[in-house]
Amino acid sequence: MGKKKEKKTKKEGKRLKKNEITKAIISLFKSKPGINLSAKNIFSALNLKTHPQKMICMDIINDFIDNGIISKDENNTYIFGQKGKEMVGTFKRFNNGKNSFIPDDESEPVFIAERNSGHAMNNDRVKIVCYAHSPQKGPEGEVIEILERAEENIVGTLEVTANYAFLITENKNLANDIFIPKKDLKGGKNGDKAIVKIVEWPEKAKNPIGKVIDVLGKAGDNNTEMHAILAEFGLPYVYPKNVEDAADRIPEEIPQEEIEKREDFRNVTTFTIDPRDAKDFDDALSIRKLENGLWEVGVHIADVTYYVKEHDIIDKEAEKRATSVYLVDRTIPMLPERLCNNLCSLRPNEEKVAFSVIFNIDDNAEVKDSRIVRTIIKSDRRFTYEEAQQIIETGEGDFKEEILELDKLAKIIREKRFKNGAINFDRYEVKFEIDENGKPLSVYFKVSKDANKLIEEFMLLANRTVAEFVGKVPKGKKAKVFPYRIHDLPDPTKLSDLSTFIARFGYKIRTGGTKTDLSKSINRLLDDVQGKKEENLIETVSIRAMQKARYSTHNIGHYGLAFEYYTHFTSPIRRYPDMMVHRLLARYLDGGRSVTEAKYEDLCDHCSAMEQIAANAERASVKYKQVEYMSQFIGKTFDGVVSGVTEWGLYVEINENKCEGMIPMRELDDDFYIFDEKNYRLIGEKTKHIYSLGDAITIKVSRANLEKKQLDFVLAE
Repeated sequence: MGKKKEKKTKKEGKRLKKNEITKAIISLFKSKPGINLSAKNIFSALNLKTHPQKMICMDIINDFIDNGIISKDENNTYIFGQKGKEMVGTFKRFNNGKNSFIPDDESEPVFIAERNSGHAMNNDRVKIVCYAHSPQKGPEGEVIEILERAEENIVGTLEVTANYAFLITENKNLANDIFIPKKDLKGGKNGDKAIVKIVEWPEKAKNPIGKVIDVLGKAGDNNTEMHAILAEFGLPYVYPKNVEDAADRIPEEIPQEEIEKREDFRNVTTFTIDPRDAKDFDDALSIRKLENGLWEVGVHIADVTYYVKEHDIIDKEAEKRATSVYLVDRTIPMLPERLCNNLCSLRPNEEKVAFSVIFNIDDNAEVKDSRIVRTIIKSDRRFTYEEAQQIIETGEGDFKEEILELDKLAKIIREKRFKNGAINFDRYEVKFEIDENGKPLSVYFKVSKDANKLIEEFMLLANRTVAEFVGKVPKGKKAKVFPYRIHDLPDPTKLSDLSTFIARFGYKIRTGGTKTDLSKSINRLLDDVQGKKEENLIETVSIRAMQKARYSTHNIGHYGLAFEYYTHFTSPIRRYPDMMVHRLLARYLDGGRSVTEAKYEDLCDHCSAMEQIAANAERASVKYKQVEYMSQFIGKTFDGVVSGVTEWGLYVEINENKCEGMIPMRELDDDFYIFDEKNYRLIGEKTKHIYSLGDAITIKVSRANLEKKQLDFVLAE
């Protein structure tokens, strides 16, 4: 009896479960690309003998047909991915092999396995065939054509031997090192940081082949590493000589006929207030009491577009860069140095051309009227923020009456702004004291004080006034095209997640209601957490719930500032959108016609993208300096707070210096921890021990990897 049973089982084949049949069908079709299979072929190949198993198989195949994974022809035969949907879009490569395709039509991303990538590089424009879509895995596809190479350069360290060379890279988009023929090293030596361009990736080769574009210098050298960060983000690290030469040819003298066209503020008390290390002073304030008892406050902005003409060589370079980049130890300017630190900079005791917004304001900080004019000014004094703050605190110093009056007005304007629903994200910045070689000596926190807020309020007022001047038109009239700085309402899902998260600390926020209801609720939260140990953490999570501000010709207002109209007008030395605003403002003040919307929307998109890239590079430079600074504390213990929770470990921010590192999951070896994404926590499977965002924690510094800009911590004993 036992023998007979054994024989029957063998004959019928192993009883497969539904998920096993699904996998088997996919494997079968993948092994026979382009071949039509009948139901009989499929049953035979999968050794399906019983009626129930065949029925399950047909159910799965019909599901696959519905999802476009399998096609059925008129002969009732089936083919895998035949004439699957072809799509065009951008290829995103990741060094873990989980590559992705972002369709142009903004439909959902498509997974591209490494074997199906056709050696496409990150950001290449490609055509794919989408051949699979299952509820468990989502769509999957294969690159069938590379339409346009992204020309992305890769930064890494050269490893040069007698016979060959490689670029060893920590690039998150490339798992493979790059082979470099000796003839293409461009003088690069072993241990040099270099920028490499991939020239080909032969079909059967494991590694792409590249050539050195530029040698940055020895790895570990401060200049080399800062240039490497810029190159990593595709940002320029040298200024083109022909653009600098063009700037050097601009005459310094302001012609008398130009002065006569402008409103003269040279004899009005005017000064700048800027950071200690600033050289590009692009805004100045003037103040005087008028006979009618009002205060005349002038916000004077460097008239950059007087010097930089649209479409000239300097303008083209500025447009491409779109912003100045501020790394820990240097500024990479948008404009050549002669313009930003000399001709345009509103330096004391020098006559300068400016584009100004002049306000007539009463003692209650009510703006009675304003005008936008081109001016000639002469700054009487250059203040640092610290010097102006000293005057505000002590009531003593140069131009004390003017500074104290401006401070008084700014505080009233600020109070009204928050009353109207502006959100008060008043965060500190982490800064480093560094020596002449760029080595970080200590960490300090830059906090916004009254002097900073004085400047901020008048800049916000000028920006809003300029935006209203162009955008606010009578009902039935169409506003002229203009670049606005816009900020949308918070994402409802993220707001709901924030509400859940803060509840564990005993806080509440509204997740519905009017714009003002929401912002007042967020402000109450930010007030409530001030001075508490969870302050920084809750501010960080709250900021994540906000949308990112960006540039657009389609005005939706600025939610965070509670302004219906807002633009960027006050920093044309360091931001290209401000130069665009200056040019259009001058055009419209002269009665000019509106410009083409599409052209300016493209420029807005470009400037928004470049702003984000610059911010990422700035963060990378801070991270590099944090790792460099902490490398002297290997083995030392610090108190911190859990600042991030992921499936690969815990991020911890050290209390005393705000440097952030990670406890990798492998170091949490007392249990198997499960990631609870919704509640920002890890839960031990056996012990039920929980690590949550915001938990106090004591760590030991175990490793500082400068190449990866990565700090590793372990739990302190």
